[in-house]
Amino acid sequence: MRLYSYWRSSAAYRVRIALNLKGLEHEIVPVSLAPGVSEQRGDAYRAVNPQMLVPFLEDREIAIGQSMAILEYLEETYPDAPLLPLKEPLRSRVRAFCNLIACDIHPLNNLRVMGFIKSEFDGDPLDKWYAHWIGEGFRAAEVLASDGPYVFGDGVTLADALLVPQVYNARRFDVPLDEFPKLVAAVDQANKLRAFQDAAPEAQADATA
Repeated sequence: MRLYSYWRSSAAYRVRIALNLKGLEHEIVPVSLAPGVSEQRGDAYRAVNPQMLVPFLEDREIAIGQSMAILEYLEETYPDAPLLPLKEPLRSRVRAFCNLIACDIHPLNNLRVMGFIKSEFDGDPLDKWYAHWIGEGFRAAEVLASDGPYVFGDGVTLADALLVPQVYNARRFDVPLDEFPKLVAAVDQANKLRAFQDAAPEAQADATA
């Protein structure tokens, strides 16, 4: 199994967490998205993934882009150490929480969008833009989350795998998180686990200062 990844990509980060939680052996293939490098736009990677995005997973004859599709594939193909609750309504609640992050928060704050804003608008609107959309999404997520220790109770789920990278990015941009105590507590609890530590950006071979 091979995962094309960039150390600071939150979408790749969430897949790294899931692979670790499931104990699946895999090779990380770094693809630099850094401005001025942009390996994802080169012919070699375009031949692998025409979308020119990470993450991208290869597993035997299967090749999948888009992090949520990858996570669903892993859950269905490797059901050991399940990351979705087995019963409803909690199963759907976890899925809804994941999509809140993957569909409502992340697309507005990903590298492509942030790069466009920086290049097209005068001044430095990035911090304000980022904080606004993080706040919008996290206010809803705080209500949806349980009282812990993880996002949805006593067990780690895909919700934790989605939340940890998003909070990592929020902290990177110095977004105040005081009004989200349940989210912060769940992230701090998850980050005690080796699976999360090994998936962290700073633990990646392609991490730079």
